[in-house]
Order: sequence, then structure tokens, then C-alpha cells
Amino acid sequence: MAHITGNRITLREYRIEDLESIRQWVNDPDIVDNLSDIFTYPQTLHSTESFLRMMIEGQTQSKGFIISEKENLDYIGQIDLHKLDWMNRSAVLGIVIGRKDLLGQGYGREAINLMMSFVFETLNLNRLELEVYDFNERAKRCYLSCGFKEEGRQRQKLFRNGKYVDVIMMSILADEYRK
Repeated sequence: MAHITGNRITLREYRIEDLESIRQWVNDPDIVDNLSDIFTYPQTLHSTESFLRMMIEGQTQSKGFIISEKENLDYIGQIDLHKLDWMNRSAVLGIVIGRKDLLGQGYGREAINLMMSFVFETLNLNRLELEVYDFNERAKRCYLSCGFKEEGRQRQKLFRNGKYVDVIMMSILADEYRK
């Protein structure tokens, strides 16, 4: 898969050298509390290596990129497409900025905009969707600024940090992206 380059970042292929960078965040509660339930239990080195090998070897239905610094291609995070549905032209977006020193600096927004260009202009998908937890204000602001719209809410679906929270469903359509 070709690299996709923006102003400050490049979306590039997964590499075995990314293992150390992924291991730095994969068990960090400050990062994983905003992510899926697969991070409820500690991630072993073996499970992280297995995931990375599956992405490198294309042995998963998910497709994606490493978010890297433009100049040196150093790891920043990951942005992936899950549940690719070619018949209905849709996918689910997943993103993580794994370096705490770079949170809140617009890297996620730039990565999402590059991914949307790829999704709508190269893959010719019609719909990109995601889920966000209602307490994740930074992510909600990012998604809204990228053009995503809230389309539903699953009330108290998630138990996180001792309480039930809503899961917000958001999406953007190809014609909304092109406006």
C-alpha cells in the first residue's frame, strides 16, 4: 500500500519495528480507557506481536496505516478500517494516537482527513462510521471538526471507571465529505 503524506504526517505501512512503540501505549490506562473493550485485560507481548504480524501479512479483514512523522516516519499512532463492506460501500474507522506527548495537537484530525480522502476518493466507499464514548470530549470535538455527524446513542452501553456511559455512533457520508 502506498504512503499517504499530509502536512505533518505520513500514513504508512505497519512494520515489525513498530512493536516497541505500540508496546509503550497498549497497556497505558490514559490511552486505552478511550478504546475498545479488548484493552480491558493487559495486552501481552505475544498478543501485540500477533496483531502486528497479522497487519503486516494481511491476515485480517482490517486494513490500515501507521500514523508517522512526515520527516522520519517515526510512529505516532494507528488508523485502521474495520468491517469493510464492499457491497454496501462502508467501513468502521478506528484510530489511536499512542504518544501522549502528541495528544491534542491535531495529529488525529490530520490522519482522519487523509484517511477520508483515501476512503472516499480511492476506495470509493460511501460511508465511514465510528463509535466514541461520551466522556471522550477531545475525540468528539475532533470527529465533529472532521465532518462526522452524531447519528445515535447507545445509552449506558459501556461500563468504564466505575460507571455506565453512553456510546455515541457517528458517521460521515461521501457527499458530506465532498462539500
